[in-house]
Amino acid sequence: MKAQQTNMDVVAHNLANVNTFGNKKVRAEFQDLVYQTLRDAGGTSGNGTQYPQGLQVGLGVRVSATHRIFTQGPLQTTDNPNDVGIQGEGFFQIQLPDGTTAYTRDGSFKLDSQRRLVTSDGFLLTPGITLDDNATMDSVVISYDGRVSDTPAGGQQTEIGQITLARFINPEGLYSYGKNLFLETAASGAPIVSNPGTDGAGVLTQGTVEMSGVQVVEEMVNMIVAQRAYESNSKAVTTSDSMLEIANQLKR
Repeated sequence: MKAQQTNMDVVAHNLANVNTFGNKKVRAEFQDLVYQTLRDAGGTSGNGTQYPQGLQVGLGVRVSATHRIFTQGPLQTTDNPNDVGIQGEGFFQIQLPDGTTAYTRDGSFKLDSQRRLVTSDGFLLTPGITLDDNATMDSVVISYDGRVSDTPAGGQQTEIGQITLARFINPEGLYSYGKNLFLETAASGAPIVSNPGTDGAGVLTQGTVEMSGVQVVEEMVNMIVAQRAYESNSKAVTTSDSMLEIANQLKR
């Protein structure tokens, strides 16, 4: 029942983030617990024969992992020049206030007071992109390979920076930091940084954002399954209690 409660919590988390930019579905995974062995397979049954099968009683289930599935989410057109979607593998690199580098698939960037591209929480995109004086965000052009250009008022279009993407050997091993961000771990491996469209990295699409990879219908089905499994396990506890009650009432 505790394992199914955790499963329900995971499903609820997925549904809560169905509109979160760049969100990836989380799947609860389970393992059976140790077994009570009453008879070993291959044991001697007498007269030179042996048991072809063992006799074991399982002791339940536990949650073994929560697996984040990094499949490509749908790109939604916003026509907002601040928004940048990734088609393929890779993460934007974000600098946290303590200097740590975080990673995200959320490309809904904003412009701060110093004309720099930042996240919704004000964390800097790295490598940093700073607009020229008198250039508006509407004049910014981000190419599929990450080159960023703008056009100052009365001037010509100039290149102001390069967006790079980070890939990981095992992205499922990243640590979920919150705020749509992930952190590197020993399990994820070191980031492999390259320009979009090279060395296996995806390409960029300006004016789009990657939506959540959660499928509402699928999660609703998972919710029903978790609820019924929880209900069935509670029924097993009730039935076991009734059987023990009957055994306690036996008279010679």
